[in-house]
Amino acid sequence: MGGGAAGVADRETGRPVTADLRHRVGSVTKTFTAAAVLRQVEAGTVGLDAPVSRYLPGLVPGGRGDAITVRMLLNHTSGLAEYLPYAYPSLKAFPDLAATGPESLEELRFTRFDPVELIGMGVAAPPVGEPGGTPGVYSNTNYLLLGQLLEKVTGLPAERCIARDVIGPAGLRDTELAVGTHIEGPHPRLYEAWFRMIDPPRDHSVHDMSWVGPSASLISTVADLNRFYALLLAGEVVAPSSLAEMRRTVPVISQEGRTIDYGLGLHPLEPLGPGQDAYWGHGGTVWGGGTLAMARADGGRQWCVAVNLQRWNELDASGRPQPHAIDAAMADFHRLAANG
Repeated sequence: MGGGAAGVADRETGRPVTADLRHRVGSVTKTFTAAAVLRQVEAGTVGLDAPVSRYLPGLVPGGRGDAITVRMLLNHTSGLAEYLPYAYPSLKAFPDLAATGPESLEELRFTRFDPVELIGMGVAAPPVGEPGGTPGVYSNTNYLLLGQLLEKVTGLPAERCIARDVIGPAGLRDTELAVGTHIEGPHPRLYEAWFRMIDPPRDHSVHDMSWVGPSASLISTVADLNRFYALLLAGEVVAPSSLAEMRRTVPVISQEGRTIDYGLGLHPLEPLGPGQDAYWGHGGTVWGGGTLAMARADGGRQWCVAVNLQRWNELDASGRPQPHAIDAAMADFHRLAANG
């Protein structure tokens, strides 16, 4: 299993990036959280189509808590809104990017968020759809609720539950859900540009990750992620019946506003060419860090790319990110990695 690297891990010192560095991998975390939930489904402690109110009474009040099932949280068809624009005041105009600003990223760098309060923001916001309706709308609120669900049924913090039931059994030595502000061990600095509104981009590798918790706070390496998705797609992380559920997709509107096929914490790679093998995995982004990890449907080939600059695109007059040479290079890389 080879690995390559290009560029610098630290712009001040010029230290080069290497393939073994630990990295914040963002929403790739969702596959791990989903796998931990499915392990509980296998154990009989959670029903995939049971209402959220059975496990977390009051967190989603009224009829919605009875209508939203665990599966709807996993595949983003709950109709619950994204809490992030409410937690970060300078992002409150999202998805109108031109009317957002990066100020909150710095102001809230060391803020310790309470997941129940964040969930409350998403629940109180206007719903983005009916429970179970499609297309679903991608929302981190769903995965914070799944973290609370894991805590409720196992008696462990979600991070420890995921470590015990998913990370440990998969033999991932450089992977953990962040609970502090720092990345332990060798890692790159992570530079956030927020659509060129931060110039030069600012290092956010030191950041309290309670703003996303079991939704996007994982630290890992490209080698660990390749190993994890190979084992998952081979049916060795969750049972084959659970993997089949994870690969049942519905249309979901992504944070970028595109409609994608999404399963339970897992989605297929959009075909990059005719006759291309099916790949499954997840992408992720946090302040300064981006990752995409994919494995062939049989688990026999994997690839993962991690970058330490995010939101490098300038916005055009209509407020949409303009294409950039980095985007074209990444698309070429994905095509090469998937097709060999």
